[in-house]
Amino acid sequence: MADSSTQSIIIGASPDQVAAVICDFASYPEWTEAVRRTEVVEEYEDGYASQVRFTIDAGVMADEYVLAYEYAEDLSRIEWHLVAPSRMQKAQRGSYDLVGNPDDTCTVTYTLEVELSVGMIGMFRRKAEKMIMDTALKQLKRRVEAAGAA
Repeated sequence: MADSSTQSIIIGASPDQVAAVICDFASYPEWTEAVRRTEVVEEYEDGYASQVRFTIDAGVMADEYVLAYEYAEDLSRIEWHLVAPSRMQKAQRGSYDLVGNPDDTCTVTYTLEVELSVGMIGMFRRKAEKMIMDTALKQLKRRVEAAGAA
């Protein structure tokens, strides 16, 4: 498996508000630039998605894949893995860890590990991972904070 990358951001909302946005897979195409379509394939008995199909187009990388999700009981950790290899990915594992802060903000730590099906020089792969994570965290922050202001 590839090396994992980790980044954090502080969002002006509670962990519950952040988790609600992360778990609302149907809305991803509205606020994430690369996600074109999502489909909840399977759900747990409590209604949370257990498998989600994503169709993405990030210019240089277009792909369709299914992720399997698991959740901590209090939603402080949401993790996923690639169900089967896709056209662009051999494997993917990731997680969001949500920690409430005393000032009513939430620190979100995003960890991502992707093994691509296509070769990529390590330096470019790390730069791409950083860009993907930066974008994902900034878009999540914008969506959560906009929902809180509404």
